[in-house]
Amino acid sequence: MSTSLTPQELHNLAMNIVGEDLQENGYEFLGVNSKLEKDPQFVAIKEGNLNFVIVRAVTYPQDVKEYDEEFMQKMKDHAMKFEAKTYYAGVGLGHGTDYGKPVVKDENYTMIYNGMVEII
Repeated sequence: MSTSLTPQELHNLAMNIVGEDLQENGYEFLGVNSKLEKDPQFVAIKEGNLNFVIVRAVTYPQDVKEYDEEFMQKMKDHAMKFEAKTYYAGVGLGHGTDYGKPVVKDENYTMIYNGMVEII
């Protein structure tokens, strides 16, 4: 019987997607935290600039572009102490044949990832 991914497994999948994007775009990881509810997930440097990246796995019907503005402002305030930029990276995940259904272990999945959004 097939089983859906747990929240931690969805989070890890989202982190892998964002991590690959960061590497492809020249970011160097200084710290990675994959535990749920431990933020930021990535502390990375690019061109001498420090960056905090908050990753969220999102499932239907949530909108991948929406985030908790109050929380992100707290993260930005924290990042400013380190002269770092703050980014939100939402990754929408769904079943391979129907985005509205849960991701199932060992089966294809669909993804919506529009890259990182800087929190200004």
